[in-house]
Amino acid sequence: MQLRKNVTSVIEWGTLLLSTSLVCFFLLVILYEICSKGSAVISWEFVSSLPKEGMTRGGILTPIVGTVLLTLLTALFAIPFGVCCAIYLQEYAKSSWLTRLIRASIRNLSGVPSIIYGLFGLALFVQGLQFGTSLLAAGLTLGLLSLPYIITTTEEALLRIPNSMREAALAVGATKFETIKDIVLPSSMSGILTGVVLTLSRAAGETAPILFTGAAFYINQTSLSVNQEFMALPYHLYMLSTQHQSIDEVRPIAYGTALVLIVVVFFLNLTAFIIRYKYRQHDK
Repeated sequence: MQLRKNVTSVIEWGTLLLSTSLVCFFLLVILYEICSKGSAVISWEFVSSLPKEGMTRGGILTPIVGTVLLTLLTALFAIPFGVCCAIYLQEYAKSSWLTRLIRASIRNLSGVPSIIYGLFGLALFVQGLQFGTSLLAAGLTLGLLSLPYIITTTEEALLRIPNSMREAALAVGATKFETIKDIVLPSSMSGILTGVVLTLSRAAGETAPILFTGAAFYINQTSLSVNQEFMALPYHLYMLSTQHQSIDEVRPIAYGTALVLIVVVFFLNLTAFIIRYKYRQHDK
């Protein structure tokens, strides 16, 4: 019996180790391919100059600015609504069939393909509200895509706070709102911020939702207007890799763009880990 358990344990751990090794191997191969070919074109001029001659020359300043503005718009829309919705569901809403239905709907929305959000954003923001193909329409579309993830991660962070902390605050005369503001939210801020940053890093790399709502093929100037079309790193990379008329000529720029996008997403994820680490050290 003991021998059988040992053999089963070895098989389970071996399968887990093999699966992990395969994933890490292919990840390293992809990163090596992008880094080795993208580093050849990375320079200050590449990241600080405008695209030229139909994206066959110049740099990627316009897509970088567009990606930053798009992420900021997404955050401004998704974070307040997502966090407030999670607080209401976890702290105020009573357990009923309606709240269970809302939670199930939110979790189902997390699994909807991003291109569906793009089509919905096209119908609602571009055509219905007549925002046109613009940075605003794309930011609101990505905000809708991000909402289910922010709501879920925030609700999970709030759920980890012991009820005894809430009861203690209420026992000394604090109102429910004061308890949430002064006790619950500060204690759960690590999980909330981590979920928010990871969600924004995912949104920054999305192509399908902005494909229909405002991303442009080529713009040789930077603009801070939210009512105009824009360039973004993921869409820029998609166009260079698959749709450009001179794919071989622009392939080095595509690898450089991919490397910059990976670095941006990496630092966003690193920020999430640093935030969690600092809040954990503070809690100790």
